[in-house]
Amino acid sequence: MRTILITGQGGSGRTTVAAATALDAARAGTRALVLSADRADGLGAALGTATGPRPVRVAPNLTAWRPDAAAGFREDLVAFQERATSVLDLLGAGRLDAEELTPLPGAEELALLRALRDAALSEAYDLLVVDLPPAPQALALLGLPEELRRYLRRLLPPERQAARALRPVLGRLAGVPMPSEWLYETAARWDVELAAVAAIVEDPGTSVRLVAEPGPAGADQMRLAGVGLALRALPVDLLIANRVLPQGTHDTWLAGLVAQQRKAWEEWEEQGATRPVRGVGHLGRDPRGPDDLAALGVPGTGDSPARVVWPVTDNLGDEGVLVWHIPLPGAIRDELDLIRRGDELVVTAGPMRRIVPLPSALRRCTVDGAALRDGSLRIRFAPDPQLWPRTR
Repeated sequence: MRTILITGQGGSGRTTVAAATALDAARAGTRALVLSADRADGLGAALGTATGPRPVRVAPNLTAWRPDAAAGFREDLVAFQERATSVLDLLGAGRLDAEELTPLPGAEELALLRALRDAALSEAYDLLVVDLPPAPQALALLGLPEELRRYLRRLLPPERQAARALRPVLGRLAGVPMPSEWLYETAARWDVELAAVAAIVEDPGTSVRLVAEPGPAGADQMRLAGVGLALRALPVDLLIANRVLPQGTHDTWLAGLVAQQRKAWEEWEEQGATRPVRGVGHLGRDPRGPDDLAALGVPGTGDSPARVVWPVTDNLGDEGVLVWHIPLPGAIRDELDLIRRGDELVVTAGPMRRIVPLPSALRRCTVDGAALRDGSLRIRFAPDPQLWPRTR
């Protein structure tokens, strides 16, 4: 299955590009589903058919779905209250009725992840096109499964034997019941669900497609988005320059915008070794309906790009170190920061941060230095004599 995650500059027409991409694939005979978390029905406006909490068929081979965050939030919280009855009664907490619950910020994104998981597991589609929020929110969303699984493992580790043995003693000392078995069961279920979403994001058939209007604002946002996606090891198959004005415009005002777009496009193409640039023209109006979407001429789905790898090279013979290569095209040296925490490395690149486990060989090493060269962060690790196996 092919999955295309579409994000980019806010207000650049991401939803329209997502709808047009799915429609183009459907007309070629691919069973396509387009997903959106937008509370307003921008997806339905582009497709010419209203979308909602249930998948709706909008054209042959094409289905659209805008999951209802409120319904999922109510179901989860009501189920939690039912299972935590004893603790809530002990604390004297009042129950919340489903009718009075409203989704918290971020519920739309969580509902989108759940819908993505359900759609992939259904095996009913050959292509999933996901209309993600703008790049900063999309990066946080794509990193959420990994980060939540890490939190769960730290707060409720799978090794529960000690917790089971100490729970009665701790309960008597604290005067309140300790977490019961259902808490660990819930954590295990969440871990399985999050792992399913993470598997889709990390699948070789998944790639990211960036959308931006060529110009100074779009260029800055695309650089940061590229760094953030590289930090997540997510491949970008295309950068779509959207709403491109026709060349040869003689109107003075429009000619200035055309020149600005051309300059930005040329700068993007100079960086196109890792992400080709494709243009989508401006129709002179907001696209509405299948005919307008087809007229845009969006790029086809194509093949999935190769996954991003972070290789470790053995330089022990020449330099006495192992080198971990982390590709970060577009990163700026002054914006990078590294912190070693046990068997994890905290990598910060501008406003983005990721905590990654060290490869097994590097866990027995100490950090010997780092450098950013040619868009690649190279971290040197020297073997720790007390942990490294000795040779006679």
